Formats: sequence, structure tokens, C-alpha cells
Amino acid sequence: MAFGISRKELEQWKEEVTRGEISFLTHFWLDNRFPDSHCVTKAGCKDLEKLANWGEQFDLKKEWIHHNEQYPHFDLLGKTQVKVLKHYGLDAHIKRFKLHI
Repeated sequence: MAFGISRKELEQWKEEVTRGEISFLTHFWLDNRFPDSHCVTKAGCKDLEKLANWGEQFDLKKEWIHHNEQYPHFDLLGKTQVKVLKHYGLDAHIKRFKLHI
């Protein structure tokens, strides 16, 4: 379950993913499989090859891509999540979602 974002933020992410851009969406999230994570960052791109190649620089395997029909993405958690957000200067995501790892 995702929460803590606006409809506008979600729509912007969807538009960027659809255009073939690498786009990031961080939101609060609850999933019993990951009890130590309270949020996730979705790194999405409609171009699967571009997304897989992008993921390689962060040691993400293409097998980890969530093949959502319209919005393929990696789910970033923990240290990788923070590393990617810092790499792209998305400190506002880190602060807003209290990511201190």
C-alpha cells in the first residue's frame, strides 16, 4: 500500500516513465515481507533495456525489474535506495521520507 504522495506526483512519475525517462517516485509503504522498510523508491522507465542498463550501475539485476505492464520499475529499498537518491541529488526524498541509513 502506497501513501504520502499527491496525485500530481504520481501522474508526473507515470508520464516520465511512459516517455522513456528514468523517473523516481518515493512513497511511504507497508509490506510485511520487508518489516525494516517504511518506504520504497520506484525507479521506472518504459524502455526495459534502458532501465536494465541503468540498474547495472547500482548492481541491480534485470531480473529484479517489476514488469508492470504500463510502468516497469525497480523497487529500491534500504542502502541502495539512499545511494540512488543521493546520486541524483534527491535529498528532498531522503528528508521527506526520513531515510537515514
